[in-house]
Amino acid sequence: MIYLELFWSFFQIGLFSIGGGYAAMPLIQHQAVDLHQWLTMTQFADIMTIAEMTPGPIAINSATFVGIQTAGIPGAIVATVGCVLPSCGIVTALAYLYYRFRGLAMVQGVLQGLRPAVVAMIASAGISLIILSFFGQRTIPGDLSGINPISAVLFGAGLFVLRKWKVNPIYVMAGAGVAGVLLYSVF
Repeated sequence: MIYLELFWSFFQIGLFSIGGGYAAMPLIQHQAVDLHQWLTMTQFADIMTIAEMTPGPIAINSATFVGIQTAGIPGAIVATVGCVLPSCGIVTALAYLYYRFRGLAMVQGVLQGLRPAVVAMIASAGISLIILSFFGQRTIPGDLSGINPISAVLFGAGLFVLRKWKVNPIYVMAGAGVAGVLLYSVF
């Protein structure tokens, strides 16, 4: 039963996550944390972090990690196949349709209409992770008291370095990781 639930959940994520891995994060959170309670919000944030750091698409990496956390290696395979399967069919059909009808104004209108929705989904995922980082996992919804100062300083410093000097984000992530280990071991 768990394999069917994993497959169906990640099939839906693969089907409706228009805009890439970041746009899929709220959908994965809804399925894995809210709906099925396979993960806590902290585990979800950890899996998203690992999925972002490992090579490959974030949604597929997330499906693999959620699957392995939930039902071992077979769960990872089932969740990954569920996530990839709709994309293969959709991309094949859309490629055919786009090359056939790309000059139509309606096609261009659909593409322009999807852009704001994708931005909103990415922003939702980012805001959820920022709130979790700053305030931790709260048992009372809406309780945002007690900001974590180390997380806030690391976030601010990382954002400042990225915007001011346009440093490679990998270096900023590595530096924030080292600084986090040092700061959290001292405090």
